[in-house]
Amino acid sequence: MDSSNLPIGTKASHERELQLDMDVLVGYILQTGVLLSMALVGAGLFWTWLRTGRTALDYQINRMNLFDFVMHEARLVAHGMFGPRLLVNLGITCLMLTPFVRVGASVVYFAGVLKNWKYTLFTSIVLIVLTYSLFLR
Repeated sequence: MDSSNLPIGTKASHERELQLDMDVLVGYILQTGVLLSMALVGAGLFWTWLRTGRTALDYQINRMNLFDFVMHEARLVAHGMFGPRLLVNLGITCLMLTPFVRVGASVVYFAGVLKNWKYTLFTSIVLIVLTYSLFLR
């Protein structure tokens, strides 16, 4: 619905309604990302505890960016090495991608719904920086 044709009071009400919808969407994105991450890490740690009697995972992930991290896990799965570590790593990946998805949704919202090009530009810059940081070591 084009809010430019609405009376002034109605236009402000419509914009507040759109903002509330975006706030709810952002809340759901963040909540879903965190809860899914917790569930995956918790399931992985529980599986480790069932196998070994302890919840410690002994491995290092230093010198990897997110892409290397995900590709390493995909290679392990391709070789049939599915285990608790994969669940924990999927949880970590999910947690790392949650803010990325949130900013991506904001770019779509600012460009597609509000058609606010200034906020679209600023949020796109944040998205570019986040994307770049995912590929740093």
